Amino acid sequence: MNLNPLLQALDLQEDAARALAGDLRTQIDTLQTELREAELRLEHLAITRTTITGLADRIPVQSPDPSGSLELPEHPDYPRILAVFNDTTGPLRARDICQALDFELLPKHIERTRAKMKGLVTLGILAEAEPGTFSKKQ
Repeated sequence: MNLNPLLQALDLQEDAARALAGDLRTQIDTLQTELREAELRLEHLAITRTTITGLADRIPVQSPDPSGSLELPEHPDYPRILAVFNDTTGPLRARDICQALDFELLPKHIERTRAKMKGLVTLGILAEAEPGTFSKKQ
């Protein structure tokens, strides 16, 4: 019996198995490197969260002045905008405010009014329930 063809076939299978094992080792090395990088990123994020949470107590909270004497930005439109909100009960859009203040309904006037209303949201005077819809904060 001639064993050479059988041994050659066995050699081919061993070579293929060695190549597959080598490829798998390379993939494992790559995955281990990616895992180390992901774990390092998670560690950095945890440190950042801890730092931010520790600093949160030191950041002053802006809340509306209960005496009602909040300082508005120096522009005559702000008190007029608030007066419109004082005369209504529902939410308003910038276009509604422009109409109430007799501004021309041009995009530039509406956008300026919307920006002022967003500023009042930042100050805690108005609330924006839905994008573009403002109401007086309770």
